[in-house]
Amino acid sequence: MNICIIGIGSNIDAETNIPKMLKILETKMTILKISTFHKTKPIGIINQPDFTNGAVKIETNLNRQDLNNILKTIEDKMGRNRTLPKSGPRCIDLDIVVWNGEIVDKDYYSRDFLQKSVGELTE
Repeated sequence: MNICIIGIGSNIDAETNIPKMLKILETKMTILKISTFHKTKPIGIINQPDFTNGAVKIETNLNRQDLNNILKTIEDKMGRNRTLPKSGPRCIDLDIVVWNGEIVDKDYYSRDFLQKSVGELTE
């Protein structure tokens, strides 16, 4: 079994999209704990709505690549527009941040909100 922390972000209808994503996610794997969510200013492209960010700790028998594929499929089903710039608006953004205790997303080191969310889930 693999233990993973997934970073979550949204700045398009986050109040609807994050709970909807969590319901989808729990049909595919075991959710162990959900962090507090925080409003954050956009990074890169600043002329867009603030983001809602947090994280979820899950348990899965999937390998890392298969889990990543499922996360991208969830994003797509929820309407993620991949033609927008990397730092642009998004209805949902899901990234594997911690895989079996190892930080695997370099954004962890430069984003305070990600460090806080991960810290909350590893206490």
